Amino acid sequence: VVRGVVMNPVDHPHGGGEGRAPIGRKKPMSPWGYPTLGRRTRKRKKYSDSLILRRRKRS
Repeated sequence: VVRGVVMNPVDHPHGGGEGRAPIGRKKPMSPWGYPTLGRRTRKRKKYSDSLILRRRKRS
């Protein structure tokens, strides 16, 4: 496992820059360019939505 910040820009959206540069984007991204860290990625019309009656509590 290697941090995306230490990779090259061709390898990760957080890569590249001079020295210890910040992410450089508005939101953190996954290696494939999808938003991460708090962003919901579940599809709105997922087939199993009708099966989920109550949201599970996180403690």
